[in-house]
Amino acid sequence: MAALSSIIGKYLETTEAVDPIKCVGHVTKVQGLLIESHGPQAVIGEQCRIEAPKGSGIIPAEVVGLKGETVQLMPYGETGGIETGSRVIASGKLLDIPVSKKLLGRVLDCTGHPVDDKGEIASRVHYPAAALPPEPLKRRRVTERIVTGVRAIDGLLSVGRGQRLGIFAGSGVGKSTLLGMIARNTYADVNVVALIGERGREVNDFIANDLGPEGMAKTVLVVSPSNSPPLARLRGAYTATAVAEYFRDQGLDVMLLFDSITRFARAQREIGLAVGEPPATRGYTPSVFDSMPKLLERCGTSDKGTITGFYTILVDGDDLDEPVSDAVRGILDGHVVLSRRLAGANHYPAIDVLGSISRLAPEVTGPLTRKAAGVIRRHIAVYNENEDLINVGAYHGGTNPAIDEAIAKKASIDDFLIQEVGEKSSIAETCQVMSEITGVKITAEEMQSSQKGAGFIIPDDSYEDITSETI
Repeated sequence: MAALSSIIGKYLETTEAVDPIKCVGHVTKVQGLLIESHGPQAVIGEQCRIEAPKGSGIIPAEVVGLKGETVQLMPYGETGGIETGSRVIASGKLLDIPVSKKLLGRVLDCTGHPVDDKGEIASRVHYPAAALPPEPLKRRRVTERIVTGVRAIDGLLSVGRGQRLGIFAGSGVGKSTLLGMIARNTYADVNVVALIGERGREVNDFIANDLGPEGMAKTVLVVSPSNSPPLARLRGAYTATAVAEYFRDQGLDVMLLFDSITRFARAQREIGLAVGEPPATRGYTPSVFDSMPKLLERCGTSDKGTITGFYTILVDGDDLDEPVSDAVRGILDGHVVLSRRLAGANHYPAIDVLGSISRLAPEVTGPLTRKAAGVIRRHIAVYNENEDLINVGAYHGGTNPAIDEAIAKKASIDDFLIQEVGEKSSIAETCQVMSEITGVKITAEEMQSSQKGAGFIIPDDSYEDITSETI
């Protein structure tokens, strides 16, 4: 009898879980970004649909809060047509993304569905949008350099496969342009580009100017423009990361180019304030600082492949200590700071070498490369420290050998750091110029870098899709 009671109990639990009555609720309130309903029985993050016959018909939404019997939802699209009493139907599922090698060359929305009019992408494999990062002890160490084709980064801020780097700058200093240069020039197997909260016109510009047909062939673009609701901007970030995780799990080297973390944080702030979270630092809610490490830690190495992440951070008022910048800088493995002063002098990419650092550069470069990079940085530091004296003619040559050498090398260092948008430099070319500037002879062994993925397009039979329904 005990065994029979146990079986009946499990059956009743299952029946209750799929009770269709509990899967349906009704809208009780619509206020700004937030929709409240009585029911359905749902969990945080569950996907729902709201019936709005006077509007677009069906509006997809997500559960963002629970308050007693009140379910708080946010829509992925516009709320037009929703009225008190509109039915809310729970799907019983969290957001997951259909993934396959057919994603290459496609443009996706915040839920992973194509928006490029090239047809749907059928796949039996789905990855969860919100997933856990790899376990720390299963992460491979970052020991190999990856080439970006940008001399200032490859030479002085070397990046490893699986490293995460932030690009910090105010508006209009060249963050997106630098991201486009990396996307076009990188030797990674696959690019995943996330344009989160950015201008809608940048999508076609990025495809035509920054990627081109060859770059687009190995790229997946996830788009959630600035006019999208905050939930769409938030989930677009998770969708792009899930797509990158899928290709990483195939043993590939993935470049995740994310523009921008600041828009992601602002979307999370809007949602947090709407559901009643208290504002903390500069109006950012606690959930913002909880969600950022969970997203950023998903990038990196695993026991299968790597995701190398470049994240742009829009610095409010050029203040590098504002809350989002300060939090992200502490999570990532390095930061590239773009200078408005250099941009104003037509010095592009406007990388402030002395204000930037790659924490893993010593792990992925040889001693001669590090020495040459140190010499160049020292020349820049000496010149910047004495620039006012030099410009007004107060410094007289021969007084200080270090200043004399910095002045002599200034033009060649600037030529090395300034690079046209369409210009690409191999690691051998970069190291050769560094040797000429510094007199440090970098050996051929140190110049070598894995070229896997150079012009690489995945053929149809290069790997097999995972066959399980959901990972």
